[in-house]
Amino acid sequence: MISRRLAGALVAAGLACGAAPGLARADRLVLSVSQPEVRITSGFTGADLVLFGVAEPEGATGAADVVVTVRGPRETFITWRKTRILGLWVNSDSRTFLEVPAFLSVQSSRPTAEMAGADALRAGQIGLERNIFMQRVGTDFADSVPTDLFRSAFLRIQSAQGFYGENPRGVSFLAPNVFRSEISIPGTAPLGRYEIEVALLRAGRVSATATTTFNVQKTGFEQKIAEFSQHNGLLYGLAVALGSLVVGFFGNLLFRKE
Repeated sequence: MISRRLAGALVAAGLACGAAPGLARADRLVLSVSQPEVRITSGFTGADLVLFGVAEPEGATGAADVVVTVRGPRETFITWRKTRILGLWVNSDSRTFLEVPAFLSVQSSRPTAEMAGADALRAGQIGLERNIFMQRVGTDFADSVPTDLFRSAFLRIQSAQGFYGENPRGVSFLAPNVFRSEISIPGTAPLGRYEIEVALLRAGRVSATATTTFNVQKTGFEQKIAEFSQHNGLLYGLAVALGSLVVGFFGNLLFRKE
């Protein structure tokens, strides 16, 4: 019901924007997300958000393409390379990815490679593999080429865990200038602020961009425990150690052999 009301409001806004003929304006995007806050409880298994958007076209020339990119909180990751030594696989080399999105989802109205040239797509970071992943390479900091083995491994691992993904049919048009996209948040989603960036392309170029945000945070008992651990680290550690000792003691009483 909420989604239908949002869609109706955005359709009305789109019609109202197009009701003033002869008024020159630049392309503009109006966005609305169905759930500005995702609350994680003990039974949380994931959430689905819906993004609605209205594209205000500059005249009526050219069909629109839309790309929705969702980036989660930024974290630092290390990707390791394993080498077989004396029959054992051991870590032999590594690459550090600095402040890259812990969650990255790309939804588009059609495959991004069909929307524009390679240079325009790279400049706008349009598409999963065209996003910038800053890395520490020796003493330098840069993003490597897409075929780099560490970069490919990092994307593969993040995708396998459900944190990275791309859907070339994830954006659908409800009307010529009104679109929607579903955003799936996994049950293991990292906490923090998520940014939704929407790019509108016409005739192979980015003609408008807009952003909005939503938060993923714990609530209830889990949030209180998290806050206590952050503000009272020593007491939290002692309580965990004491709890482990108590569980171990009673476990020994219950399962010991006479």
